Amino acid sequence: MSRDVSPSFLGAAFAQETGEVPICLLTVTHEDLEEPIYLSSDATTRLSEQPLVYGTDSRGEQYLYLPFEFTLPDDRGDSPPRVQLTMDNIDRSLVAVLRSFASPASVMMEIVLASDLDTVEITMPSLQMSDVTIGDRTITATLVADALINEPHPAGQFTPGAFPGLF
Repeated sequence: MSRDVSPSFLGAAFAQETGEVPICLLTVTHEDLEEPIYLSSDATTRLSEQPLVYGTDSRGEQYLYLPFEFTLPDDRGDSPPRVQLTMDNIDRSLVAVLRSFASPASVMMEIVLASDLDTVEITMPSLQMSDVTIGDRTITATLVADALINEPHPAGQFTPGAFPGLF
C-alpha cells in the first residue's frame, strides 16, 4: 500500500534532524455529541485570550490543543491498524466525556505539517475508540480500524467438507 505525501513530509520523515513538525488532528464524533470534538496535538496558535486557548487552525476549523502522543499504525495484513494515543490526565472534564459514551466513538485522524496546516498528508478516516484506560496521570486510548475492512473475501473457503458437489 502506498500513500501520496508531499516531498516536504518525506524529507522531514527521513531526515536525521528537521525543523518540520508533524501535527495530529483528531475529529471525534459520536451520536451522543451535539457537534464533533476537534483536537490537535500541537499548540500552533493562540485561538482566544479569555479563556486562554491554544490550538490549530486547519481548513477553516479550529482544533483545540490537547497534549497527546500518538503512534502511527503499521501496515500489517494480519490485524487491523491500531493507533495508540496517550494524554495527560490533567482535566477531569475529559474523563467525564469519555465515561459518558455507551458505544465507541468514531475518530478521524489526520496528519498535517506545521508549515502547511491546510494540506493533509495522511488521513485515517474510520477509526473506532476502544480500550480506554484512565489512570491517575495518563489516559490511554486505542483507535482501531474496522475489522471488517481487513476480513478476507469471500469469507468462507471452498473445501470438500463445505462444498462436496464442487469436488
